[in-house]
Amino acid sequence: MDDAIGVGRILGKTAAQIALIGAVLAVTTAPAMAARTAQRGRGHPNSVPVGVDISYPQCGRTLPTGQAFGIIGVNDGFANASNPCLEAELDGAVHSSTGASSQPRASVYVNTTDPGNSYNGQLVRDWPVSGSTPFGACRTTIQGGHVVGQNSAACAWEYGYQKAAQDVSWLQRYASEPPATRAEVWWLDVTQEYAAVSGVPTEASGYHWWLDVETGDVWQSSTKLNDADLQGMVHALRQAGVASLGAYSTTYQWDQIAGGTTTTAAGSLYALSDWIPGATSLSGAERNCGQPPFTGGRVIVTQWSGGRYDGDYACRR
Repeated sequence: MDDAIGVGRILGKTAAQIALIGAVLAVTTAPAMAARTAQRGRGHPNSVPVGVDISYPQCGRTLPTGQAFGIIGVNDGFANASNPCLEAELDGAVHSSTGASSQPRASVYVNTTDPGNSYNGQLVRDWPVSGSTPFGACRTTIQGGHVVGQNSAACAWEYGYQKAAQDVSWLQRYASEPPATRAEVWWLDVTQEYAAVSGVPTEASGYHWWLDVETGDVWQSSTKLNDADLQGMVHALRQAGVASLGAYSTTYQWDQIAGGTTTTAAGSLYALSDWIPGATSLSGAERNCGQPPFTGGRVIVTQWSGGRYDGDYACRR
């Protein structure tokens, strides 16, 4: 953090306001010191780039410290809901990660889905009915006496675009808010002050974004439509300034959902970076760095499960 910027933004505040900002700073810097101690205490040398990923299931729990990097879920398990603990988990990842890997201290991932205009006999209320897309215009049709958006590549693209744009909005809002456990705040511009002193990026461009693409979510039977949905998400994120973008999946799931995207014919999904799950140990995660990338890009992170938190390994470049 640039101290000159932080101090400059504090000028003009009352003594009580300055004291409160100081309290915020004291709490935000303490976890970083604890993280370095925990890293040494676990005996992990800085050459072992071990991270963790957490999301809404960890709400209210003690967050991990001392990891090299953290990947935080933006959603509450569904693409149309936000993680209520996003602010605290982002803050924790930024301040308790050591940064001792090729990955940024904090990245984010988002849920993805393509339900179509109806699911289990019920209309999908947030399915779009209009929009100009690379696949043409999203148009309406009549279904069960209701006017709904078509199950077309255009409407699927628009749906994905809207979901990712909402994710960006949530990220920016939560990242600008002081975690509720901090101090009671009484002036209106506290989010501005917090953003200035906390070191937590408040713009989408400040993070690497991952698209969580799994068969356990709801998808249409057409890989063409699912592919369009994911491309809409990529477009919205790129439009928000995101330069670093990848996908969390496996070759089987990616092929089932998106139909395989290992050539330039796949458009914006081609050559995204890969985050591969499936290992049950750190050594297994290290080996998975050698798997073929399902996007045609490069495998840069692998995941293993079995501990208190899912572990992540930053593949050596």
